[in-house]
Amino acid sequence: MLIKGYDAGPLVAGESLLTRPGFWSNYLLAMCSDGGCAERPVPEWFGDDGADADALSEILFDPERWPVFRVPAEAGPGAVVIYRNLDGDYGTDYLLTHPGRSCVQQIASWDEDFTGAGLTWQELIRIADSPSCAAEGVQATAPRLLLTLPLLTDPDVPEAASARLASALTEVGAPQDTASHTAEHLLAHLARRSGHDPSWESPLSGS
Repeated sequence: MLIKGYDAGPLVAGESLLTRPGFWSNYLLAMCSDGGCAERPVPEWFGDDGADADALSEILFDPERWPVFRVPAEAGPGAVVIYRNLDGDYGTDYLLTHPGRSCVQQIASWDEDFTGAGLTWQELIRIADSPSCAAEGVQATAPRLLLTLPLLTDPDVPEAASARLASALTEVGAPQDTASHTAEHLLAHLARRSGHDPSWESPLSGS
């Protein structure tokens, strides 16, 4: 797999990992801390256990294979998530793809924390709800939303967002009785992060 700007990285398609036990806790667990609650997030919030999470982390963070998750959109920009497994420089990079253009635009990274530009809730929903069936990548709506969720830097998330997010979590295997709780923790963390840096603006806003 080739992506401009990642010529030195051993990129591999990662979409098959989305259904593996341990994936979603690896991907989202760090964002479940809202800073004001003593409750410690655990993999079980995502339907996983510690062994699942540990086993899959070895695959996700393998320096010999950098998983790539493609979220192509039918109209407008799509997204790409890359596990940048450089020795001593591990992180997750978030890129936008643009219709009719071969290049990609890196807009954010997650190393020990999130840096870069983000998207609004409505922009995430547009990407999640408009898969491009003609392109390779994730087509199901729920994992599309969850893969792009770390890009959310919207201080005005609508009230319906929590229910939409809980539904997506349930679809990928989170327990129904805790999905709403997990969704609230995720949104609380993202809202707190957005409030810390009001200079963040959507790269799609034209501002």
